[in-house]
Amino acid sequence: MYKKISLVDKDIEELINLENIRQENNIELIASENYVSEDVLKAAGSCLTNKYGEGYPNKRYYGGCENVDKIEIIAQERACQLFKMKYANVQPYSGSVANAAIFMSLLNPGDKVLGLALDSGGHLSHGYKISFSGKFYNSYSYSVNENGILDYDQILKIAMEVKPKMIICGYSAYSQIVEFDKFKNIADKVGAYLFADISHISGLIIAGIHPSPSKYADVVMTTTHKTLRGTRGAIIMTNNEDIAKKIDKCVFPGYQGGPLFHQIAAKAVSFYEALQPEFVEYQKQIVNNANAFCNRFIEKGVKVISGLTKNHLFIIDVKTSYSLTGKEANDILASLNITVNKNTIPFDTESPLISSGIRLGTPAMTSRGFSETEFIILADLIDKALSNPKDIKLHELIKKEVSKLTSSFPIKRNYLVK
Repeated sequence: MYKKISLVDKDIEELINLENIRQENNIELIASENYVSEDVLKAAGSCLTNKYGEGYPNKRYYGGCENVDKIEIIAQERACQLFKMKYANVQPYSGSVANAAIFMSLLNPGDKVLGLALDSGGHLSHGYKISFSGKFYNSYSYSVNENGILDYDQILKIAMEVKPKMIICGYSAYSQIVEFDKFKNIADKVGAYLFADISHISGLIIAGIHPSPSKYADVVMTTTHKTLRGTRGAIIMTNNEDIAKKIDKCVFPGYQGGPLFHQIAAKAVSFYEALQPEFVEYQKQIVNNANAFCNRFIEKGVKVISGLTKNHLFIIDVKTSYSLTGKEANDILASLNITVNKNTIPFDTESPLISSGIRLGTPAMTSRGFSETEFIILADLIDKALSNPKDIKLHELIKKEVSKLTSSFPIKRNYLVK
């Protein structure tokens, strides 16, 4: 378990320590969450939070930046090494802010953008109507087919009709391989920029388990807290010098002020960890676990969107499989200390707040040491709970089994052999 903290402010001390206990006691299946090492926590909670310094290394508007300049350069270099890119901006506060800077870099307000529909696994910042990406830009979408798979011929057809200035690939809830080379061909045929948001699959790409967009995309963005297992934040990368200059201007002063140096240091530490051989083995286990987890549900007749997963996550159609909404399934599992998130499914008739599916991911529990065996056990427990939503006695037994699993696999404080 992470260390218990002691504060003068007892209200916040209590809530942080309660959250620490919650994380320890819950099985975490949210695909966008993970457990960072204690080294990452130390960097994020360091004295660097005191330092302000608008601008970039050796080009600051503030004095006293000689140490943070070196930290940011190290983070940039490690990011480029990990993803085989020439340029990296490590300042973005979050994935959505990074995406906004990319939009500003490549587009003018009102320009056409083509991204995956939200109910097919896209992200809010890829053109959804309530996001900046849908409000300030002329947004169009493509969808997965009836099998939950991307149809590249259909995407090309839509792109030829829309003529977007930018095409977005890389998603929040797509369990198959993204073929970046095919997207590049589509983008070239319509004269569009190609933007790859690899936030969910960045760790898999580093490990060579998923194809990389580095040779195909004009811009690549990833958050740093999902399969990458780092602190909260994002980075933007490109191999194009002119685009790099535009990105720098649009991150600062376009969308952000002074960078969060404590977070940049924590990113750098997580990049160091990702450069080690252990990280590759971890990513392989993530995918092995996802396959075993997903396949167990399929064996039980559960409807999984797009079939067997090829990455770290998958979506269950709980309405078809259990006659539950995503929200109901989410709440049932939460009562058993199993944390998931409700998720829309392709052509969903429910609102995103209710939804017809749940998304399940394996990165966090793989970090705690789960193997295929534990995920098969977990699939059985989840299936029993959702198949018997009102059986209180059964749920009490399931909750005890969950407790056995979490106590057997405590949160690890370090991931590198020392």
